[in-house]
Amino acid sequence: MKRDLYETLGVGRSADEKELKSAFRKLAMKYHPDKNPGDAEAEKSFKEINEAYETLKDPQKRAAYDRYGHAAFEQGGMGGGFGNGFAGGGAGGFSDIFEDIFGEMMGGGRQRRSAGGRERGADLRYNMEISLEEAYSGKTAQIRVPTSITCDVCSGSGAKPGTSPKTCATCQGSGRVRAAQGFFSIERTCPTCGGRGQTITDPCTKCHGQGRVMEERTLSVNIPAGIEDGTRIRLSGEGEAGLRGGPAGDLYIFLSVKPHEFYQRDGADLYCSVPISMTTAALGGKFDVATLDGTKSRVTVPEGTQAGKQFRLKGKGMPVLRSNQSGDLYIQIQIETPQKLTKRQRELLQEFEQISSKENNPESTGFFARMKDFFDTLSD
Repeated sequence: MKRDLYETLGVGRSADEKELKSAFRKLAMKYHPDKNPGDAEAEKSFKEINEAYETLKDPQKRAAYDRYGHAAFEQGGMGGGFGNGFAGGGAGGFSDIFEDIFGEMMGGGRQRRSAGGRERGADLRYNMEISLEEAYSGKTAQIRVPTSITCDVCSGSGAKPGTSPKTCATCQGSGRVRAAQGFFSIERTCPTCGGRGQTITDPCTKCHGQGRVMEERTLSVNIPAGIEDGTRIRLSGEGEAGLRGGPAGDLYIFLSVKPHEFYQRDGADLYCSVPISMTTAALGGKFDVATLDGTKSRVTVPEGTQAGKQFRLKGKGMPVLRSNQSGDLYIQIQIETPQKLTKRQRELLQEFEQISSKENNPESTGFFARMKDFFDTLSD
């Protein structure tokens, strides 16, 4: 037995168009297949939500459902051939609300159309690579973007100066035409004007009726301090100009941060691996590291420092975006084993090895002692 459509959307039978739309938005976002990959139940719920909204948002279909229930849309029923699914495709249908929810896809996709044939311009994507130093301090960058802008000859109307678009004689400016189909009246996109509601008999010679032309623009982009790799910056209205005076799309700046020679980033913290000599690790010492704020910080290595030891420089990491805080810089110690020893160096190391005690190398002594005990248990 099919589920009640009002129950599917979670609204009462007195719900108005606004309540229906709001309920559909929330549920569609929750059960959309992209958010629930491989979930058959979510996909089923998503289809039921679409079917329920497609029926109830149309006054004629809703009236038929309220009177006859699901029988109104079954083959041979009162529906007169609507069948199941989303047949009909009336104005403001599922595709429009779906674009409303998921419409910010890069590269444009289906463009929104308004009265007078005006269409929203496509969104654009620009990839920008910056250095870690630039991500640390922030910057204002100038970028050049090839895009379409409003035609300056026709001011975006698409019509030759001195003329203007004319109301479509087929749809009388609505962009839709009606056709009777059984019990219902079906609306479809006007075939003459393509849904624009207007026709242009004398198109502009510069933009050829589009209302926009291609041009490379220079834009200023503010990159805040502490920006992270993969961040998206939106410049509203800086995308492609709309068709025939329609609103412009948006420009999205996708940032990537170049790998750094010394530092690796983890959120607001920085990590730097520093090799020191065996003698420095054994006897202790000091060294300086350059930090991204343009200063040097001194690190003191205590006697007997082991490989992997970390030293924390508080506040020397990356700025936390839109705050007065900063992460930390962690210095990770690597101990470099001497190479290409001279005869004298080799003799000294051998002498040192001979006079060394267990206390000089407690970790290795303890490890091999435990390994011996383990081997003995296996041999028993």
